Amino acid sequence: MIELIKQPWPWYIGGPLIGLTVPALLLLGNKRFGISSNLRHVCAICFPAKIPFFNYDYKKELWNLFFVLGIFIGGIISVTFLINNSPIQVDQRLVNSLAVYGITDYSSMLPPDIYNWEFLFSLRGLIMMIGGGFLVGFGTRYAGGCTSGHSIMGLSTLQWPSLVATVCFMIGGIIMSNLLLPLILSL
Repeated sequence: MIELIKQPWPWYIGGPLIGLTVPALLLLGNKRFGISSNLRHVCAICFPAKIPFFNYDYKKELWNLFFVLGIFIGGIISVTFLINNSPIQVDQRLVNSLAVYGITDYSSMLPPDIYNWEFLFSLRGLIMMIGGGFLVGFGTRYAGGCTSGHSIMGLSTLQWPSLVATVCFMIGGIIMSNLLLPLILSL
């Protein structure tokens, strides 16, 4: 059984399991799924000021913090006990494309060629990590939620704003990966 858990699961198993969180949350407590709102909850707990955005009853949303804590603990358990030592399989076309930008090491889930301190303090690294982090945070706030909230919960409950946000996420991802990322990596 443990060997089955260690293997990557196909989309037709993982997708429905993720999708089943929506009806489970709705049926078990009329709760909404989303990750980015937890930053607001943490700020409301840690910085009890008179800022109107943080002045709400965050105690009703503590379950969501436990949900995120469960994701974190699940990640630790996976890395510690369920690691798959098989080589990472990367499509040869992607290997050829990334080799042009000096990305050739696929020994871990995150390529060490771009996920290291030296890269972080380069122009490319600053644009990708700091600029990208800012844009993700800004976009999440501007869209009123993150990809998990809109694309999993919002689409499941047939919300028009979530459809618009998800379409924009996809368009942004396509533009980034095909137009902007090659420009950044060539710096």
